[in-house]
Amino acid sequence: MPELKRLHAAHAPAVLAFELANRAYFAASVPDRGDEFYAQYADRHSALLAEQEAGICAFYVLVVDDGSVLGRFNLYDFEDGAAELGYRVAQHVTGRGVATATVRELCRLAAARHGLRTLRAATSRENAASQKVLTKAGFVPVGPAGPADLGGEPGTWYQRDLGVAGHDVVAAGAGT
Repeated sequence: MPELKRLHAAHAPAVLAFELANRAYFAASVPDRGDEFYAQYADRHSALLAEQEAGICAFYVLVVDDGSVLGRFNLYDFEDGAAELGYRVAQHVTGRGVATATVRELCRLAAARHGLRTLRAATSRENAASQKVLTKAGFVPVGPAGPADLGGEPGTWYQRDLGVAGHDVVAAGAGT
């Protein structure tokens, strides 16, 4: 059974393997990270852990029993009880509800563990799968996302109000 775990140093090889195995799939819907990202991944992973330790972000991985990563789920830019959400899942598990279930769990953790009240996520107009995940997880569209928000692509910002930290997470204005 996959488990959502807070990112730690030992995850680096599995996260890099996940990113490399799914690179072409991800590049079909979001801008490719470029060869330098993969060549310098160990440094990038350490930088993420430092940001997490500083309390400005929280990074999670969805891990299966053998230690391999099925997805990455990130909360970043914490400010005034709000944060942005980013995620990606392996191509071989898409369409099975993995992203939706994990985003819902991350919303619960965002409120209970991190004291967040609001999450925002941007998706390009062409990324229908991500729009569906966000909607099913209780996010509602709140306005346009500009090209600067999405690596050159126009899109939409979605938002979910998490309610009071420590209580059940309730989506404002959307069924879950």
